[in-house]
Amino acid sequence: MAWRGEAIDRRGFLKAAGIAFTAALSPRALMALERADAVYASGFRAPDGSFGIATVSERGEIIDRVALPARAHGMAYSGATGRAVAFARRPGTFAMVFDPAGRAEPIIVTSPEGRHFYGHGHFSPDGRLLYASENDFDGNRGMIGIYDARDEFRRIGEFDAHGIGTHDMNVSDDGKLLVIANGGIETHPDFGRTKLNLDRMEPSLVLIDAKTGALIQRHGLPISLRQLSTRHLDMDGNGRIWFACQWEGARNALPPLAGWFSRGEDIALLSLPEETTARLGNYVGAIAVNRREGLVGLTSPVGGAAVTLDAKTGVVLKEEAVRDAAGVAPAARGIAVSSYDGQFNETRSQVAWDQHIALLK
Repeated sequence: MAWRGEAIDRRGFLKAAGIAFTAALSPRALMALERADAVYASGFRAPDGSFGIATVSERGEIIDRVALPARAHGMAYSGATGRAVAFARRPGTFAMVFDPAGRAEPIIVTSPEGRHFYGHGHFSPDGRLLYASENDFDGNRGMIGIYDARDEFRRIGEFDAHGIGTHDMNVSDDGKLLVIANGGIETHPDFGRTKLNLDRMEPSLVLIDAKTGALIQRHGLPISLRQLSTRHLDMDGNGRIWFACQWEGARNALPPLAGWFSRGEDIALLSLPEETTARLGNYVGAIAVNRREGLVGLTSPVGGAAVTLDAKTGVVLKEEAVRDAAGVAPAARGIAVSSYDGQFNETRSQVAWDQHIALLK
């Protein structure tokens, strides 16, 4: 999730939350909030096997928790309305709308018959619409579901994603474009999470008109990289779209794992040093842009690594070993990183953080 403007500071969050929310916090949680530079939300699995969403300080201290009916994957947040959505992990059929400041009861949204969520979505800039990546599993095509946030998130339409295995998506700052990462992998809920077409994958990156769904731009990958699944996206302040990939081919290959493109331009695959590609284990699980500092963060749970790039040049600025590295997000300074074994920046908690972090702005 891009850093668009300033992060929400403790005064902003406290003002939004109100007295009732802060009064319900434990002294330890309130202290964590009061000294936080930024506030995040992330999915987790508790030691008893239950799932939830936690509001987290930049230090990684848990401020509050909201229960989930099952495991979530990605999240969307609207700075215009203060509401967030956690999407079920593929092939789940629920999305839960919640208010991180505790001002409203959660809303459960269910995907329509013949569809399941692909784990990601994004709000329009004004917060009135929620777009969600979905699978038309019998038609074997990716879709973008459209939900009316002003009417209890009623589903009001859908757009063709012009690809299969639709995963992450984003919305341009002006709200005119939807950016879609089609991972190219065929799945069907009858077979769980089994990948059905690894020998004939069709990864692509797509731009469509947010008003009409008309195709504006579509980029496939070369045949030699057809097993490079384009999975996650983020955007910088100049309209450049960064994408991250997961390799489904031979284990000894060292394919490019990230790249960028802009409207009207072809994709550019990033040539990382071989040792960096090897450290990432042919798998980037999450990507985030820190617009203010011009940084791009990548994490790999497979390689147990977090990598920071220069957003202008793609040059590697920092590499660090992070066991089970999971989520990544812009921080007040640098990049925030979480892990499946409970680490969130400098704090370890008795939870397993999930793959994505949402910055609450």
